[in-house]
Amino acid sequence: IYVFTHDSIGVGEDGPTHQPIEQLASLRGVPGLTVLRPGDANEVAEAWRVALTQKRRPACIVVSRQALPTLDRSRYASAEGVKKGAYVLADASDGQKPQVILMATGSELSLCVDAYEKLKAEGIAARVVSMPSWDLFERQDEAYQDEVLPPDIDARVAVEQAATLGWDRYVGRLGAQVVMHTFGASAPLADLKKKFGFTPEHVYEAAKQQIERVQSKRSQE
Repeated sequence: IYVFTHDSIGVGEDGPTHQPIEQLASLRGVPGLTVLRPGDANEVAEAWRVALTQKRRPACIVVSRQALPTLDRSRYASAEGVKKGAYVLADASDGQKPQVILMATGSELSLCVDAYEKLKAEGIAARVVSMPSWDLFERQDEAYQDEVLPPDIDARVAVEQAATLGWDRYVGRLGAQVVMHTFGASAPLADLKKKFGFTPEHVYEAAKQQIERVQSKRSQE
């Protein structure tokens, strides 16, 4: 079991040479390695449960330097879904079909939750999917994968303070990616998040644009 820390541009003022933009993609590319990037304390506990019960695979738990909010699991889904790699954390009310799916790992998960609450307050049906382990998710059967990420929902937004590599398989060719396309910068965390778009407001706007894109496409068909 490997534990990696300081997982994003959140290391801040030490500068871009210390910000591991490319390392998540590198770890995910290692055959046979289970990579887990939990999004809150509940997911950290579940990530350890996965790592300790694997008998034939090494695991890497990737955690953040900065303090993260612990999500209220009486309002959102149980973190037990970590064992399947990805799970529906928050969903549209009253069984509505989501208009947009927001997905994230690690410290960016709470940004999606905040954007989800803003969309919900406006009567927009949204879903938040936590994706702490891509490789565990890929090992689930097709029915479960389609349950979490329904193929007929095209409006999608992925959020991660790391390189874009790999997210296209989940958001599709036209989905939005709030990710890093460059190395970082030297600045306090709040300034970095604003500069690179890692704010609830930016995720919210990306979600609205995705919904509009899908609606426009359907109106032309």
